[in-house]
Amino acid sequence: MTYSGERREVSSPINVGDTYDVKIEDVGREGDGIARIEGFVVFVPGTKKGDSVKIRVTKISRRVGFAEVVTE
Repeated sequence: MTYSGERREVSSPINVGDTYDVKIEDVGREGDGIARIEGFVVFVPGTKKGDSVKIRVTKISRRVGFAEVVTE
């Protein structure tokens, strides 16, 4: 195994721009819907618990991601 010495990649299973079909499992303190992708929490504004939506990832931080609903 080779090691490049770089650790830029956040341990996130998602990438900005990716789209997913998710179910909103919960609602956060700010009112944003919460979905999980491979256990990774993603906040989705404008959704509520129980919604099934298609989302596009807009931002990723160390522990959570943020996405918007994709309307087609």
